[in-house]
Amino acid sequence: MSSEVAARSDAKKLVRSPSGLRMVPEHRAFGSPFGLEEPQWVPDKECPRCMQCDTKFDFLTRKHHCRRCGKCFCDKCCSQKVALPRMCFVDPVRQCGPCALVSHKESEFYDKQLRVLLGGATFLVTFGNSEKSETMVCRLSNNQRYLLLDGDSRHEIDFAHVSTVQILTEGFPPGEKDIHTYTSLLGSQPASEGGNARATGMSLQYTVPGSEGMSQLKLTAGEDAHASRRQATAWLVAMHKAAKLLYESRDQ
Repeated sequence: MSSEVAARSDAKKLVRSPSGLRMVPEHRAFGSPFGLEEPQWVPDKECPRCMQCDTKFDFLTRKHHCRRCGKCFCDKCCSQKVALPRMCFVDPVRQCGPCALVSHKESEFYDKQLRVLLGGATFLVTFGNSEKSETMVCRLSNNQRYLLLDGDSRHEIDFAHVSTVQILTEGFPPGEKDIHTYTSLLGSQPASEGGNARATGMSLQYTVPGSEGMSQLKLTAGEDAHASRRQATAWLVAMHKAAKLLYESRDQ
């Protein structure tokens, strides 16, 4: 990616929507694959009562729209203001109870795992059926769209074109996840979170525009330095979280 294209892909603009201020990419094509579209609000005339507790709206009981699902609620059922980075909101926005719970859970990815993915880690990388591996630093691009691999050669993979992720672990049999039929890869407690499984590598299948069939690469954590291995394991666990989020984005 040239420096000019990279600058364009990272460029953002501030826009105001009925739900609040949003910092969005200047070019829609460079939006994050983890992003969610703003929902259409349920029209006021179609919701005379709270869609959760069934309280009737009147002069004293005002109606509020959840910024995540677009449904209509009373103040009691839609009082929480929670960060919603998947819709690029600048400030926390009003959400109903169930949506606020989901947004709170997602905040861990944006506060922790995303930083790990952006920071990168070192792996032995094998492309296709090649018997040769190359030491490369793998990281997520700043706009979250590309998987960047830097070594003696340089490669980038559009994250939106990744179809299958397979995490290799020690402690449990390898688990495979097709993004369209997501299942847990590392068990309920990955190694970095206190469980017995330890991520040792990852296999990706993805499409390349203009090419037929699927391409594949394999990342393997090195055995050299303990700190490097620990960083690679943390990166793989973060990638597991990202794959789950990507699946959810496509499913909505």
